[in-house]
Amino acid sequence: MACIVFGFKALCFSFLFVAVASRPTAWKKVFNVQRYGATSDGKTDNVNAFKTVWKSACSRINGNSKIYVPKGTFYLGGIEFLGPCKNKIEFVIDGTLLAPANPKDIKQDTWINFRYIDNLSIYGKGTLDGQGKQSWPFNDCHKNTSCPQLAKTMGFAFVNDSSVKGITSLNSKMAHFNFFQVHHFNITEVNITAPGDSPNTDGIKIGYSSNMQISNTQIGTGDDCIAILPGTTNLDISNVTCGPGHGISVGSLGKNKAEKDVNGLTVSDTIFNGTSNGIRIKTWESSASNILVSKFVYENIQMINVGIPINIDQKYCPYPPCEKKGDSHVQIQDVELQNIYGTSTTKTAVSLQCSKSVPCKNIHLIDIDLKYNGTNEQGPAIAMCQNVDGYARGKKFPPNCLD
Repeated sequence: MACIVFGFKALCFSFLFVAVASRPTAWKKVFNVQRYGATSDGKTDNVNAFKTVWKSACSRINGNSKIYVPKGTFYLGGIEFLGPCKNKIEFVIDGTLLAPANPKDIKQDTWINFRYIDNLSIYGKGTLDGQGKQSWPFNDCHKNTSCPQLAKTMGFAFVNDSSVKGITSLNSKMAHFNFFQVHHFNITEVNITAPGDSPNTDGIKIGYSSNMQISNTQIGTGDDCIAILPGTTNLDISNVTCGPGHGISVGSLGKNKAEKDVNGLTVSDTIFNGTSNGIRIKTWESSASNILVSKFVYENIQMINVGIPINIDQKYCPYPPCEKKGDSHVQIQDVELQNIYGTSTTKTAVSLQCSKSVPCKNIHLIDIDLKYNGTNEQGPAIAMCQNVDGYARGKKFPPNCLD
């Protein structure tokens, strides 16, 4: 009898094992771009191959997709990857994606653009080569109304719960990475580089986005390392090295009527090396919008030969002379700057030039230690304050101007 019971149990277990093993399982499929016709000769335009890969990967239902760009140089014209997708997408770049050198050969404002996608992960040891050198002489729109449209390297619009890790962006025509209406996005271990004299090659531009993190990243460009634009909230920046460039800038703000508030910014454990500015908030003097800039924390930041390490400028005028119709109406408040140290290349190491109509409120300077590295005859570093309410404590070098 015992043998019969044991045999019955064994038979049931066998049926159970067969049933479980026969269930369809979700598995990740790898889409190697070369198997879809992509050529790594640095000359053949691979747009059609990449579009085919994306369509197949994005539409896959049973399991996630992994698009793989192996080592090699893949020439790529302007391309857009459009969602929504039916699964999570990994986009692994180990080779070089090469942009057209001629700016006219990219017929869109962003060379590689991702839109309406969730759960996108871009990573690898590869390079996005924007080949911007030929384009930079045409970047003169401030004085030439017929200037050509130059493409950003990589853009994200309406992309959520996603990330970029490990890749290099080289010599963009304009901005390297652009984010619009992006939420819950991580950028880490990215290397962004362009010459210090390359115009408008911002490293990372963010607008109308929330809950983003930038960490362990090196940025050297001819414009802002990171530009924080209207509508940005809850942005955390840490362990970033910035230089050359114009620093980490909030703004410019207030130029257009429909702008939204900027709040919830933290910048920590960051180094500025040879930049024209370090910490910078800039608003137009004759602003069209009344918005709020608030809840900012800057802490544990080193300045190495920075032009103006701490700079709030509410009389922003990039190409003077500017038409002055009134004060800025952008309210700046609740800003804490703590443990900011290093050297400046101008005597004014701290410049807080706020609006007469809406003065800056609740600005805290805690343990500021900035030295001017000029000649002794020119004297030590100074701080300048205008229309600012707040306090200073701890180290006060240069001498505090808030009292």
